[in-house]
Amino acid sequence: MLDQAHIDRVVSAALDEDAPWGDVTSGTLIPEVARATAELRAREPGVFSGGAVFAAAFALTDPRIAVDLRLADGDRFAAGDTLGVVTGPARGILTAERIGLNFVQRMSGIATLTAAYVAAAAGSGARIADTRKTTPGLRRFERHAVRSGGGHNHRFSLSDAVMAKDNHLAVLVARHGSLTAALGATLDALPHTTHVEVEIDRLDQLDAVLAVTPGPGRARGVGTIMLDNFSLDDLRTGVARIAGRATVEASGGVNLDTVAAIAATGVDVISVGALTHSARALDLGLDVRVEE
Repeated sequence: MLDQAHIDRVVSAALDEDAPWGDVTSGTLIPEVARATAELRAREPGVFSGGAVFAAAFALTDPRIAVDLRLADGDRFAAGDTLGVVTGPARGILTAERIGLNFVQRMSGIATLTAAYVAAAAGSGARIADTRKTTPGLRRFERHAVRSGGGHNHRFSLSDAVMAKDNHLAVLVARHGSLTAALGATLDALPHTTHVEVEIDRLDQLDAVLAVTPGPGRARGVGTIMLDNFSLDDLRTGVARIAGRATVEASGGVNLDTVAAIAATGVDVISVGALTHSARALDLGLDVRVEE
C-alpha cells in the first residue's frame, strides 16, 4: 500500500506547505556547516508505524541526512525507547523535524489504538477493520498504520466494491418494488468478480437479502451483510440466520468497552471508524543536538 512514490508525493506536499519559501528560522540561526544528531524517542508506550514516511521527510529535505530506524512498523516500544537516530546537516534536520514527527506520531497513534482493539477481540476469530473515515489525502498512510497495529482494511475506495447502504437501498426498492428484486438486479448487472456488501439496520430486512441466491446467470448472492447498530442479541440472531451464507460484519456502537462482547457474538468482521477518525497522536519527540 505504501510505495515510495506515493510516500514522496504526500510528504513533499507537506514539506511545501510547512516551508513554502524555505525555513527562515534555521536559515538565519543555524550555520550552514553545522551538523546535528537527533534521536526519535518515545514518551509513552505504543506500536510503531510510519518509519518510511518519517525517513522520507528528511531525505526529501536534504539527501545528505541519514535516518537509522531502530524498529520496524508493527513493533511495540516502551516509554523512553529510542526509535531512530537522524544525522546530517542541522538545517535540514530542523526543517524536516515537525513534518516527520507529525506523520510518525499520527500513524503510531493509529497503530497503537488498533492494537488495543485487536487485543480486546482476541480469541473470537473476528477481524478488526477500518473504514473510509480517514483524513483526506492520507488514506494510504492511515490504513497502513491500521495494518501495523494488527488490523485489516475495508474496501479502499468507492471504486473497489459495491456497498449498498440505507440510502442506496431506498432508491433501489422504490425502483424495483422489493429489496430482493433490487439486489438481484444489481448482482445481475455486475461482473462476477465484484464483491457486493449490503448494510441492514433491522433483523426484518435479513430474509430479503438472504433470498438473493445464485441461479441461472447469477454466480453468487450477497457476499457480506453488515449488521449496523444491532443489539448483542440481534447480532447473535443474525449470525445464526445467515449461517455462513455470507460474511457477517458488525458496525456501529463499537468502542473498546463493547468490542469484546460484539466479537463474542460470532461476527466475522467488526468495522471501527474510530481507528482512524478518533486516534490520538502518540507522544514522540525528536531530541536534537547541534554540533558546530
